[in-house]
Amino acid sequence: MHSLRPASLLYAGIIALAALPFERATAQTADERLKTDWPYLQRYQTENAALSPPKAGENRVVFMGNSITEGWAKYFPTMFAGKPYINRGIGGQTTSQLVVRFRADVIALGPKVVVILAGTNDIAGNTGPMSLEDIEANFATMVELARAHGVRVVLSSVIPVHNYTPASELTFPRRPPAQIAALNKWLKDYAATSGCVYLDYAAAMSDDKGMLRRELAEDGLLPNPAGYAIMAPLAEQAIGKALQGG
Repeated sequence: MHSLRPASLLYAGIIALAALPFERATAQTADERLKTDWPYLQRYQTENAALSPPKAGENRVVFMGNSITEGWAKYFPTMFAGKPYINRGIGGQTTSQLVVRFRADVIALGPKVVVILAGTNDIAGNTGPMSLEDIEANFATMVELARAHGVRVVLSSVIPVHNYTPASELTFPRRPPAQIAALNKWLKDYAATSGCVYLDYAAAMSDDKGMLRRELAEDGLLPNPAGYAIMAPLAEQAIGKALQGG
C-alpha cells in the first residue's frame, strides 16, 4: 500500500479543516433556534399561511409529532393517496414543544382529527429531564386544546425501540423499554376514559421480547419503509374510528 505524499496529506488536511466551520455553523444554528424559537414555530409558518381552509365535507387530518412523523411525510403521497392529510412533525421534539405549537400547527389548520405521536424524545430527555407525570400532563393539555376546538384526537402509542444493530447503540440507552411501556399503558387508559381513539403501533411492531422488530428500523428508533407500511393502515383505521365519533 502506497503512503500518502506530503502534498496529498496537506490537501486532505485542508479539506478536513474546511468542513469544520460548516459543522460548527450547523450546530450553532440549531442551538440559536432553541434560544430564539424553542418550539420551532417558523418550521411550518409559510406552509400554514398558504394552506386554504378545509372545503365543505373535507376530512382534514393533521399528524402531529417528532421525527417519526416528519420522516413519514415523503410516503404520504403513496400511502395516503388523495387524502387531505397534513404532516406537522419536527425531528427531536418533545411533547412540551408540541404543546406550544399546537395552536399554530393543528388548531389553526381546521382539521377534523389530529393524530398525535410523541413521547419517545421526552423519555430520552431531549429538552431536559421529564417525569412520566409531566409527559402525561402535556398529552392531556393537547387533548383538552383539541376538544375545545372540536378536533377529535387519536393518541398513538410510543413506538418501541430495539438494540439489535450498531446504530441502535445511540438511541436505545436513552429510551428504557420499561418507561415506554409505562407511558403506553397510561396513553391507552387515558384514551379510554377521555373518549380519544388509541392507536396501538407498539402491539403491531413489537417482537416476542417487546422490542421493535429488527427489520422495521435500522437505528432501533426511526421506522424504515417497512415500518411505515405497517403504520399506515393502522392510522387509517384509527382516523376512521375518530371520524365516526370514537
